[in-house]
Formats: sequence, C-alpha cells, structure tokens
Amino acid sequence: MAFTVLAGLGGLGFVLLAVVVNVCYLRARLPMPGANPDGVAHGFAAAGDALKRPSVLAPASWLCTTAFAAGLLSVLPGAWALAGFAGVLLQNATFAVVEALRFGMAAAARDGGSPAGWWGFSAVLFGFNQVFLATALLGFSVAGAQAGFFAGWHVWLGYASAALLFVSASAAPYHVDGTNRLASVGLVGWLGWAAWVVAGGVTLLAY
Repeated sequence: MAFTVLAGLGGLGFVLLAVVVNVCYLRARLPMPGANPDGVAHGFAAAGDALKRPSVLAPASWLCTTAFAAGLLSVLPGAWALAGFAGVLLQNATFAVVEALRFGMAAAARDGGSPAGWWGFSAVLFGFNQVFLATALLGFSVAGAQAGFFAGWHVWLGYASAALLFVSASAAPYHVDGTNRLASVGLVGWLGWAAWVVAGGVTLLAY
C-alpha cells in the first residue's frame, strides 16, 4: 500500500477520532476549554473514568495527523510544506500537554484542591495552540496551490480557516477567566480545519 494512501486514511481517521472524542466529552459533561473556572473543580472531581475513556483515543489521533502531514510533505515540495508539517507536530505536542493537564486538574479536584490556576493555564495554552493549526493550514495550502495539488476552493478554505484560528489564538490570554467572546470564531476555524483535512485525505487517496 502506498504511503499516500495511508496518509489519506490517517487524515480521515483523525477527523473521525476528533468527533468521537468531543462527543464523549460532551456526553460526560466534562469541563471544556472556555468554561468558567468556578465550575471546573466539581466537573473534574465527578469525572472519574469518564476522563480516561476519550483520552485513550488521543495518541491514535496524533499518529493519524502526523501520518497525514507526512503524506502531504512527501508530495508537496518547498519550505511552505515544511512549515505546514511543523505546525502539525507543534499542535500534537501542545495538545498532549493540554490533555495531560486535565488529569492533573482532576487529581487536584478529587483531593479537595482548586484547579483554577491550572485551568487558566490549560485554557490559554489551548487557545495558543490554534496558531499551530493556522500554520499547518497556511503552509500546506500555499504549497498545495503552488504545486497545483489542491483544488482552488480547498486552498481558500485553508486560508480562511487559518485566518480565523490565528485571530482566536491571538485572543487566548483573555480566555483565562472563562470569558471567550471569540469562541465561535475559533470553532468555525476548527471546523474549517477538519473539512480541509477530509478534503486533503481524499486528495491523497486519489493521488
């Protein structure tokens, strides 16, 4: 099996896993980024195994995105493609820290401590992480446009999503108190990223 096929499957697998993980978090009513710090302690204290189950899928999602990005790097020449690959790697590393912080906050909450400070750290880090998604989108979209690998709408979806994610990332310091007036901007940017990955995965499968 060609690596580009595996990379395409990796992109599709990442989006599927991301949807499943977020559904698990919502169904378990776990604290989500941007939540008010006052209710975080109770949410994590009551989490139990509900926090562990979706996190089991996280390493697989990071592996999928890395394979997807490596597949794009293998067919897209130039420095812009390298920038896109770096964005994916930095996103994976940063989100691994965010994921681990959740378990630290859950342990603090169960012991009667306040996770508010760590929650603020996690919320801002989660927000800043969007700049790495923006870098991945911009780098690969420019490289894909230059090589004629992506359709025009796919390229512009990448540019628009990157811009939205960058704006949301720039406002990350204001998320620390649970007030996130640009949450919808970041969400639309992330949905654009997910759609962009799906289109990229299909393109790699057909390569």
